[in-house]
Amino acid sequence: MKTRHLVDPELIAFAETFPPLDLKPEILPAMREMAAGMTVMGDPSLLGVTRREVTVPGLAGGRDVRCLVYEPIAKGGDRPAFLHIHGGGYMLGSPEGSDDRNTRVASELGAVVVSPDYRLAPEDPFPGPLDDCAATLSWMIENAAALAIDASRVAIGGDSAGGGLAAGLVLRTRDEGKFKIAFQHLVYPMLDDRTTADDAKLDPVLGEYIWTPASNCFGWASYLGGHAPASPAVPARAGSLKGLPPTWIGIGGLDLFLDENMAYARRLIAAGVATEFIIYPSVYHGFQFEAGAAVTRRFERDYVTSLARGLGCTLPPPAPA
Repeated sequence: MKTRHLVDPELIAFAETFPPLDLKPEILPAMREMAAGMTVMGDPSLLGVTRREVTVPGLAGGRDVRCLVYEPIAKGGDRPAFLHIHGGGYMLGSPEGSDDRNTRVASELGAVVVSPDYRLAPEDPFPGPLDDCAATLSWMIENAAALAIDASRVAIGGDSAGGGLAAGLVLRTRDEGKFKIAFQHLVYPMLDDRTTADDAKLDPVLGEYIWTPASNCFGWASYLGGHAPASPAVPARAGSLKGLPPTWIGIGGLDLFLDENMAYARRLIAAGVATEFIIYPSVYHGFQFEAGAAVTRRFERDYVTSLARGLGCTLPPPAPA
């Protein structure tokens, strides 16, 4: 392991026991089933939150979208809202996998969180997954009164491929001019297919653990499905980032996506977009699955506090140590 000595000591054991992702179309169903079987759903009522499942109408008569909706039990109007898009390389994952954090966001921010179970590649390549996320956003805005949310305080965010879909949805929403998004919240987003090119010059210390260059090639090929790579499928290929909402990006210093995330952050700043970019040193893609590590606890605090700032929320005081 050429970068083992660079990894946070609290994260080495998880990295070395994580099974290699030998991604192939024929094994994806089994991987999805295994991941679903390992998902543990908490009791949201313990944090003063309800969780329900809704079915959102698809775009232009397309497939309906199953979503999980998290709402504070305490009644109130004009609440902020967060559209959260799960990760999984565009091929794996479900909203259930983000249950713990989405419950905490709803509880601590007093926000309504909606997480779509979007279609997965390669069976459903672009634009299917992005259309499902766009349908979810439309449903949220159109049902703002019923959800008791303030349509001017809606954030879009996601992790990894979910971050790529979030960035693509924000670009698409800007270009369509239908809605105004208050905040963009991206966790190591998957933004640029050009890193999979044969002549791509990748930093040798990035991407050894969890999400590797080989996985990335398979993920992008599955999502693009033969479509010519362009925005909004590939956010990094957008001609302009002007007019995008304030943005937070968090990523590890050993993550395969570090360079493309830095480039995107620089472009956002050059386009006049208020941008916060945090690099967590000595950590790889997916590091937060090691929940007890000190860097993970710091990341989770930053995640919630940055989203609170973006949505104009006041967080409750921290619990006594």
